[in-house]
Amino acid sequence: MDQIEKNLLEAVADLHTMPDGAYNIRENGKLAARNTTANVDIVTKADGSGIDIIIKPGTKNESVHIPVILSETGLHDLVYNDFYVGDDCDVTIIAGCGIHNCGTQETAHDGIHSFHLGKNAKLRYVEKHYGEGDGTGENIMNPTTVVELGEKAHMEMETTQIKGIDSTKRVTRAALAAGASLVIREKIMTHGNQYAETDFTVDLNGEGSSANVVSRSVAKDHSKQKFLSRVNGNTACSGHTECDAIIMDEASVCAIPELTANNIDAALIHEAAIGKIAGEQLVKLMTLGLSEKEAEEQIVNGFLK
Repeated sequence: MDQIEKNLLEAVADLHTMPDGAYNIRENGKLAARNTTANVDIVTKADGSGIDIIIKPGTKNESVHIPVILSETGLHDLVYNDFYVGDDCDVTIIAGCGIHNCGTQETAHDGIHSFHLGKNAKLRYVEKHYGEGDGTGENIMNPTTVVELGEKAHMEMETTQIKGIDSTKRVTRAALAAGASLVIREKIMTHGNQYAETDFTVDLNGEGSSANVVSRSVAKDHSKQKFLSRVNGNTACSGHTECDAIIMDEASVCAIPELTANNIDAALIHEAAIGKIAGEQLVKLMTLGLSEKEAEEQIVNGFLK
């Protein structure tokens, strides 16, 4: 890999060298490096469109890195990855995609990730999206995540998009069995004329299941954001969805939370707040010696932390 590709790996997966444990690194639409372990197998799909990650039941304290990097302008990359997490596992999966586009054509990555968690399985899933390059071509990412949580399974999903993505539509669909729980934390920042859309649907199908979906975003310049979140309580369950957004300059933010209770014991809550940076926050930081721009940056960084 050249230095540009190494920088992308660091940005999306915090990798400075090849990681310990299992990994699959995809570079410009092709396999660049792979490693498996006794408990984690990674298999290329027969048609070459993606990979299957199979984690043996009872696997604890192991990680899997599956970053994607694109450095060729005009490349459209599409992958289908399936994750099979066995019963009683406790593992971390670190994904993410980085694009370096110095050309005039759009470069795009669409990743369709499906997670199948067994009984009592625990998974922390981290996904970062990042774009850079001084070309005029757009960087586009459209991730789709499908989640099936078995009985008493738990998944934490952390997604971050902070820089350089001109257009994105992020779709998540989740179905939870009895006693299962899902926590989603999303962070997005847009600027220029960028557009970001988030579309969550969570079906709480099993008794005692729960979901907590939280999105924090900052929209600058003339960028636009749209947040849709649907939580369907189909049994005795609990669900919470929250969207907090800071709007700046001439940006636009739309938040559409939707709750459906199909059972008398479904307890569902939604919250949505959109607003500008409070003047007193700016004044307080500026009295400490910061310029107005520096004060804004400190507030935004703290909000998205």
